[in-house]
Amino acid sequence: MDAMLVDAHCHLTGSYLGEDQVGATLDRARAEGVTGFIAVGTDLEDSRRVLALAHATPGIQASLGVHPHEAKGWNPEVDAALAALAADPAVRFVGETGLDWHYDLSPRDEQEAAFRAQIRLALAVGKPLMIHTRSAPEATVRILAEEGADRVRGIIHCFSEDRAFAEKALELGFYLSFSGIVTFRKAEAVRDVAAWAPADRILVETDAPFLAPVPYRGKPNEPGFVRYTAEAVAGLRGLSAQALADLTTRNLEALCGWTPSS
Repeated sequence: MDAMLVDAHCHLTGSYLGEDQVGATLDRARAEGVTGFIAVGTDLEDSRRVLALAHATPGIQASLGVHPHEAKGWNPEVDAALAALAADPAVRFVGETGLDWHYDLSPRDEQEAAFRAQIRLALAVGKPLMIHTRSAPEATVRILAEEGADRVRGIIHCFSEDRAFAEKALELGFYLSFSGIVTFRKAEAVRDVAAWAPADRILVETDAPFLAPVPYRGKPNEPGFVRYTAEAVAGLRGLSAQALADLTTRNLEALCGWTPSS
């Protein structure tokens, strides 16, 4: 693939990838035509590591937040520290934040409190949100609407819902980011949305090291594998892989003001 391609959501720090592995992982991705990466933090310490990586590595920008799994650790001190980090120009998104009512690794009320606080943080710093939602579609869009998230918009990362949810997210100004799930045999609803969604609201991602696309399903995911997701979405939309790469890169720039060449 010759076009500039961006992985709109990947994990390159903490327990996900050792510091000694990052360089080789990114080299493999660049060999596949992936030149931009949104690296995502999942708690305060991981967010600090992500920001340091973004400062040190061309082509990486940051999304900092507290994942719903970690919401039980949210407190005013975390809020203040994350707010200070989020003001950095290398930070393009606030999150990964949202609701995960599938695993419920944090109590639901604590997930909601951390989610609402991070929406307010995004509004305060004027940056879009990186949203995680699983088994909580109605509550996710309700909270986004109640907190005025349409003023900053953001990404529904690793889109795994149906067209009804997509329509509500789009109404709030959000973008839909498709992961390797779009290549899975039983993901008909996700493919339907990937084919139908407005061209100016789609992105592609890996969520590495999770959810590797076919032909690597079941193996650890890498940012370079986003090309397979991009090719799948391109096929669904009747586009070339290069056209899809160009489109999704322009979409990211429109949302957060950054491209790998900036």
